Amino acid sequence: MRFPKLTILTLAWLLVAIVAPRADEPAWPRNWVVISTPHSYGALVERFNDAVAEQQMGIVSRASATVGVKKLLDEDIPGNMVIGVYRPDFAKRMLAASIPAGIEAPIRFYITENSDGTATLSYAPPSEVFAPYDDGGVALDDLARELDVIFKAIAEKATAG
Repeated sequence: MRFPKLTILTLAWLLVAIVAPRADEPAWPRNWVVISTPHSYGALVERFNDAVAEQQMGIVSRASATVGVKKLLDEDIPGNMVIGVYRPDFAKRMLAASIPAGIEAPIRFYITENSDGTATLSYAPPSEVFAPYDDGGVALDDLARELDVIFKAIAEKATAG
């Protein structure tokens, strides 16, 4: 059966319209976990802090363009914060498996404020973060899978209804 070119083009555009993100939504990397929440930005940050502590992990770093822009430029932008999470025993195991993989620690979560006042939590799972480091072998793969479980628990606790 032959389809006219116009029909095929129409179907193609319809598919793009359905699958493509809206203009106001970020185009997240395909391997990331992205969780939209009903929580405000501030509430999600607090819930996240509690979830990290519950998993006996440490917050190693925080960076926020929102804070920097306000402090240095006296301007307001939507909330965003990159939070590095790790623990010394994981760092020791990671470095024993792969010195180059050390650049990835701490592994980061990203909290962003949405235009409707809610917030989103996103992150690349540790198994994705460490995937490029072939020198780490089974030890790094095992560590990454263990961290995947912990990071998923943190994300689920922080974003729960």
